[in-house]
Amino acid sequence: MSRKVVLRFSGLVVAVLLVSLAVLAAVQLHSAGASPKQSLDYYTALTGPGQATVEKGAYLARAGNCQTCHTTEEGSAFAGGVAFRTDFGVLYSTNITPDKTTGIGQWSFADFFQSMKVGLRPDGEHLYPAFPYTNFALLSESDIASLYLYLQSLDPVAAPARNNDLKFPYNQRPLLALWKKLFHRATTYESMTSRSLDWNRGAYLVEGVAHCGACHTPRNFLGAEKPSLAFTGGVHQDRVLLGGYRWWSAVNLTSDSSGLASWREQDIVDYLRTGASDKAVVHGPMRDVVMHSTRYLSEGDLQAMAVYLKSLPAKQQDKRVVPSAQTTAAGEIVYTVHCGSCHLPTGLGAEGLGVALVGNPIVQAPSAASLINVILYGPHLPERPFSVARSNMKMFGKRLSDEDIAQLASYLRTSFGHNAGAVTIEEVRAQR
Repeated sequence: MSRKVVLRFSGLVVAVLLVSLAVLAAVQLHSAGASPKQSLDYYTALTGPGQATVEKGAYLARAGNCQTCHTTEEGSAFAGGVAFRTDFGVLYSTNITPDKTTGIGQWSFADFFQSMKVGLRPDGEHLYPAFPYTNFALLSESDIASLYLYLQSLDPVAAPARNNDLKFPYNQRPLLALWKKLFHRATTYESMTSRSLDWNRGAYLVEGVAHCGACHTPRNFLGAEKPSLAFTGGVHQDRVLLGGYRWWSAVNLTSDSSGLASWREQDIVDYLRTGASDKAVVHGPMRDVVMHSTRYLSEGDLQAMAVYLKSLPAKQQDKRVVPSAQTTAAGEIVYTVHCGSCHLPTGLGAEGLGVALVGNPIVQAPSAASLINVILYGPHLPERPFSVARSNMKMFGKRLSDEDIAQLASYLRTSFGHNAGAVTIEEVRAQR
């Protein structure tokens, strides 16, 4: 038997073994049950905080920013079709309106509960974790019941799901059973008695329904979050105003100097409510988070999220290459000529002109993608009245060369006490 035939046979054996293990894991996962302990009627009949209502579900849907991920620019709300470009291929969000044929109109509460807790459809097929059931599993049964009531109250829209375009073997859904065995725990959030009510509420929101870590945590080669680097920043693609897709970098949310160390709780509250604080203004995908989610949250919930975020221990990802003295000097010249009048030579920013760059998480993010985008295309801010006066920065993509932008970004990331690392010309070109 030739070596090539042996390799093919070995590969087939491995594939069959993996699928067999996945099927076994799927059977175990399904038989283990992901059913609510109480019926929907039980939660609707309750009074007080545990009662399930459409109004509470609408609020939770806002907190989870469901509309952004399930609504295309041209389509109906919650009808799906949004593309998620990943390292494994393209995934499309699905229709979560109560249409009985193409949506979730025929789903029972138990079906919906199962999807939120363990990522299974009513037919037993696995949902890809681009739908963040890894976070939603933390929700209480009554909150999941409220979300179900709200989604079932929407106008039904006939919108068939688009076919995903995933590479092999990631297009084999049974393999997700193994993924879940490794990376998913379907446990409801339990309050820590040693922590305050605000802290626990903030943890429930940040870790659960708001699923902040889904964007702000780096992932391993199988697409699972790295717990040891939780909230230290991540990289993903998103639509921008100029069309097409660009890379964006989610910032460090821990108390590290490259993250929220200099931010007060009130700075976080202001940022989530209005898209701006004394420390930064929103850019890129965070624009949609503010526009469609956090600005609708209560003051108490925003304060609770700020309390929890400020409690995260300081962590950061590995530092990058230090730029040469020549690159830094060249970047300082570009900064002085084009940026210094608004952001000041100190980087502290001028009121009404430019935000502070000192300690700015976007400048110091593990990836320079967002910083490069802002330089190339200008701020991608929320629509008024949620934008701020400091939104008059021009696009420098046509004014500066790729080398100029790389030098400028390198200067910003290694000056003013920053140590985020150098930026290459190739990184700039990747954002064009």
